[in-house]
Amino acid sequence: MTERNHLNAYSGPNALRDYYDPDCQPMLPLVEIPRSLNPYYDDGPEPLDERGGIRRAQLLAQKDSSVLNANQYENDANWQSHVKWTGPQIHEQLPHINLICAGMGTSGTSTGLGQYFKHAKPSVTRLGVCTAAGDRVPGPRSYALLSPVEFPWRDSVDAIEEVGSKDAFSLSLKLCREGLICGPSSGFNLQGLLNYLGRRKAAGTLKEIAGPYGLIQCAFICCDLPYQYVDEYFDKLGDASFHPINNQNLAAVDLYRYDEAWELEPTRALSQFVDSLNGTGAALLDLRKPNDFAASHVPGAYNLPLRSAGPSTPSPFSEASVLESQWTELESTFTPDRINAHDLNGKDVYVMCYGGDTARVATSVLRARGISASSVKGGYSALRTEIPHLQMSEQGKSLLKQDWLNASAATEQEIEQVPLRGYSEVVVGPP
Repeated sequence: MTERNHLNAYSGPNALRDYYDPDCQPMLPLVEIPRSLNPYYDDGPEPLDERGGIRRAQLLAQKDSSVLNANQYENDANWQSHVKWTGPQIHEQLPHINLICAGMGTSGTSTGLGQYFKHAKPSVTRLGVCTAAGDRVPGPRSYALLSPVEFPWRDSVDAIEEVGSKDAFSLSLKLCREGLICGPSSGFNLQGLLNYLGRRKAAGTLKEIAGPYGLIQCAFICCDLPYQYVDEYFDKLGDASFHPINNQNLAAVDLYRYDEAWELEPTRALSQFVDSLNGTGAALLDLRKPNDFAASHVPGAYNLPLRSAGPSTPSPFSEASVLESQWTELESTFTPDRINAHDLNGKDVYVMCYGGDTARVATSVLRARGISASSVKGGYSALRTEIPHLQMSEQGKSLLKQDWLNASAATEQEIEQVPLRGYSEVVVGPP
């Protein structure tokens, strides 16, 4: 027999073949479920239906030689693979096993495990789990639908439990919340095991399947994942099984991306704004209230006040209601028609607010509209803090820029004024 690869690493010319060879693979994890899920810690379609998918697969293989139908419902290699690999692995990992539990769909797993333990350790109780009549759990099937299956499943189980979909999904959810990410068929198997143990306990026969020290060592198969069934968890279990969704209103807002490159330090933003005025053109949008804008603003800025933004308004990134109201207002403000009206197309647009975060949201909306927009990090308060000697007036007929990044080597550069709100002049230096 090939040596088992405990590191689960494969290399060389036969790496891919060895990766798929069960004899080379490490054993599947065998994990004890949390005590909170163990109440006994202290004490599919009809296979022969001509209209079904199984029959269609058979017909496809018959008509087209390029189609391979593995036929898991009739292929003996199905259950025999569990005799060869799954059963021996579990036995080696849990040599004192008393009970093995598996769901029954094709019945391949339960048949293979049952046949293995029938010969390797006959004292093991073999439990099969079927779907409750009239119900559906992905994978397993009802007892009635097993009758046409030709595998020797009847000789492979000592008892059969029936489980409904709600219990299956509920226990799967509990397993996931404990860190064992398993789907509904896995919860289905565990629920069948718990039902069987509960029935035995109620009848006073639980000790009959216990080991020499009074423990009952059980294994059940976790055979699926929950991801493809997410919607069904809500359908089967209802809202009561889930934590309430807070701020669900945010699902319909803040739909566009952000980028740190679009958030500029105040000095850099002001420098680029002044430089752009002589090139492709620029616009500086100030989102503050009109009275605050009138009291003090960057010359050349255009006041576009938001109803949802004020000097004491919390950051939209810390208050969900603020984000909703501001994004909604910005979304309706920056429509294509209004962007044209504000003459923003083709310009470098800079956005300023009180603290910087509202401008960041505005930049995200503008970028989604195809506008080259950037926000001033920290807003107007950061600009005043970072450039305390920035003097503002509306008296000049040209916009002057000094090198405020290196005041000792400052030189003045005169740039032709591009009026946005009257004539402007920026003077940087001591008052």
